[in-house]
Amino acid sequence: RSPSTTAKISEQKAPLQLRPVLLRHHHRNDAPRLGRRDRGAPRRPRDPRARHRQRRRAHAADGVAVVEPVRLAREPVRHARRDGRHRLAQTPRRRRADLVGRTASLAEKKTTRVCREKIRDSITWRTYDRLADLGYADVGLDDNWQRCGVYGSENYTYHAAGGVYPVVNHSVFPDMLAMTSYAHSLNLTAGWYLNNCICSDSCGSNQDKNETDESCYRGDVAALFSFGFDSVKLDGCGRQRDLDLWASLLNASADGPIVIENCHWGGTVPTADWCPFNFFRTSNDIRANYASVLTNLATTQQFAVANLSRPGCWGYPDMLEVGVGDNMTAAETRSHFAAWAIVSSPLTLSMDVNDDAIMDAVWDLVANPEIIAVNQAWFGHSGSAFKQSEDAVALGSIPPTRHFDAVAAVDAPAWQFLYKPVDATTTAVLLMNSADAAATLTLNFDDVPGFVGTPVAVRDLFARQDLGVVADDSMTLDVAAHDAAFLLLSSGSAAGVPSKATRVAKM
Repeated sequence: RSPSTTAKISEQKAPLQLRPVLLRHHHRNDAPRLGRRDRGAPRRPRDPRARHRQRRRAHAADGVAVVEPVRLAREPVRHARRDGRHRLAQTPRRRRADLVGRTASLAEKKTTRVCREKIRDSITWRTYDRLADLGYADVGLDDNWQRCGVYGSENYTYHAAGGVYPVVNHSVFPDMLAMTSYAHSLNLTAGWYLNNCICSDSCGSNQDKNETDESCYRGDVAALFSFGFDSVKLDGCGRQRDLDLWASLLNASADGPIVIENCHWGGTVPTADWCPFNFFRTSNDIRANYASVLTNLATTQQFAVANLSRPGCWGYPDMLEVGVGDNMTAAETRSHFAAWAIVSSPLTLSMDVNDDAIMDAVWDLVANPEIIAVNQAWFGHSGSAFKQSEDAVALGSIPPTRHFDAVAAVDAPAWQFLYKPVDATTTAVLLMNSADAAATLTLNFDDVPGFVGTPVAVRDLFARQDLGVVADDSMTLDVAAHDAAFLLLSSGSAAGVPSKATRVAKM
């Protein structure tokens, strides 16, 4: 497969998380953002399992299901594919949650009923609160779905002999198709996870190109479509690393094309004419830690400057840590969310969505439609830093993860400014203060790349309020420690006239 071939594959892609107006949910632009006190009882969806009961495969006595390719009747939510004619991932994806990654310990305890109920609740959570209308319309099943063991003469760890199908832990996930069908009944898409890290498998040649053993790839692809998944995250732990092969098999299927997430930790990245995936990791795994947030954020810079993070091929510095643990302050949390938004990262929520206290604490942030609008905009540049302090500040250490060692000490610029053009006259700017004390930051409008013209109408995206029209060539703001100011600038608005910044932000 030549680069030109894979480029053509990439050109067909765009997001399954479509803009709200394209969702099958009833869309009301005037609908209020509902809090816990305001939300009403959700409509109980009909059980989707009856529709697919005759399609299921019998489970073997040991909990292993034989998977064969199956043409499924498509739910309306899956109209995004349109037989490959609809381009995928033209805007960054917004995902409701990676459901298992944060609850993997359940598999070691009460698993069967509790885990299923938590996943079902995670899929349902605040659907009726218009989370899906905001674009968080995808739910992702991450690692720990597999039944680890030893299989066949090849000693595979979660593939059956010959790699003909992946082995599912049916004590935790007795019916994958019922789970994805439930998501589809709520007009959500469902994503899977392959080339797993827990009990990573040995099938495959561990080559990024020119794979010589396709058996496990073909078995995984057959399983993915039989289970009714709409997208896939391909991790970097196992030996199935050939993204060209993955793309050709997934997109050649009668059920494709499909959204593909490349999670090779920045090791396999696109070129100007090669991107057989829709999203690619630019960084190591993130931690719920401010030093980790800034470290991962910095990895997006080179791809933005080279215009390699673009529609159909978005770079991202891992999932969001908003609402995860208590290691980040409210200021650090909103800086984190705003930074991911302005660099066009897919917005993947990873907190416990079943915890009302957590969701109420972060709801106004993750449901801010003006910040989401900036994230989804495209005007030739994905967003990057354009100015930073010459002074550095020490942010402390980054704890280890399963696959990455701890980082003893992290330094970062005391402050940095990021920008993203929204249209010809409107630009978003994020002023980040990483120092341990409040700082007075001055933004010179002439420093913002591509932004021309005064007076400048300024809108505060966090507060969703106009700050007025600035006639000077700069403005100064006080920003608290580890906090940020998120502004929308619109040029050429006269004083007393509603700014274009307001009109764009309210769309």
